[in-house]
Amino acid sequence: MSKKRLQRQRSQRSISPIAHVYAPIQVFIVTLDPLLREPSRLISRRYAPVMQNLPYTLAKLSYLQPTHERPLQYAYQPPPGTPWESCPFDERDMRIADARQLTTRTTVHREGFELWHAPTALSDFSDRDSIVQRYYPEVVELACAATGARRGYVFDHLIRQREGDRRRLNFGRSAQGQVAAANGRIHNDYTEASGRRRLGLVLEAVGEHACSVGRYSIVNVWRSIRHPVLDTPLAVCDARSLSATDLIEAEVRYPRRHGEIYLAIHSSRHRWFYFSAMHRDEALVFKQYDAQLGGVARYTPHAAFDHPDAPDGWPARESIEARCLVIYE
Repeated sequence: MSKKRLQRQRSQRSISPIAHVYAPIQVFIVTLDPLLREPSRLISRRYAPVMQNLPYTLAKLSYLQPTHERPLQYAYQPPPGTPWESCPFDERDMRIADARQLTTRTTVHREGFELWHAPTALSDFSDRDSIVQRYYPEVVELACAATGARRGYVFDHLIRQREGDRRRLNFGRSAQGQVAAANGRIHNDYTEASGRRRLGLVLEAVGEHACSVGRYSIVNVWRSIRHPVLDTPLAVCDARSLSATDLIEAEVRYPRRHGEIYLAIHSSRHRWFYFSAMHRDEALVFKQYDAQLGGVARYTPHAAFDHPDAPDGWPARESIEARCLVIYE
């Protein structure tokens, strides 16, 4: 074989694989949604994502109607001639899926909520001192386990009971001296501003300084305190389906202070879940504020709803919700 022919064959062999590798390559540019942390999807008439077909109930959830006013809620009897609420609400029929049927466990930092098997040593929730002394330490332990935080502080709790006559759900007001009712208004307990204020209030009470804290969160720990909840469960919204424009700052007036919460306006993107027949050995932990601005669930709107399949004569829901501030560093 001639020298020139051998060189030509070697040259073809060295070039051929490169041409073979690079020829079929196509470049696709995929953007990431900063809120959902997953590739943005283009609308297609041929393709659609496969969705898990979960059992769900169709029930009414109470959204705030879009408004240019700052909503105001009274948590006590307002002055004469003043309405309990300054803005109207819109009851929407929403699909609320049973999260027990999910094939993957939800997490407090991704969807914003998770269910824990968490038996409590406290049997009587009627005594406030017993709740503070015996139940609060359990809540701190559970909140830190769920979030991965290093320490926590429970700063309040609330007992709720559904009215026996199953009147229309509202903001959860009760008559003076009575247990609070179930809250049927979609809300989040803290806003950006009130979440920051809460850190200072909690740490001041224990003699610490907020300036030394890095990341922190506020979580709500919710459980039934008597029978399994069949009549008026708690619905939680998947934080990944939420947009910042869905949340509206609202003022809440209490007898001796004012607070600020988020109310929610309707969006077809919202995905709602509940855990069927929650009993007293279970606790739902869900995020109400996170100081980290991205990459985690920050808010989890929630509301009570009347289950259309609740059995007649079933005992009314009784529950406790405890709010805990957790610090990661």
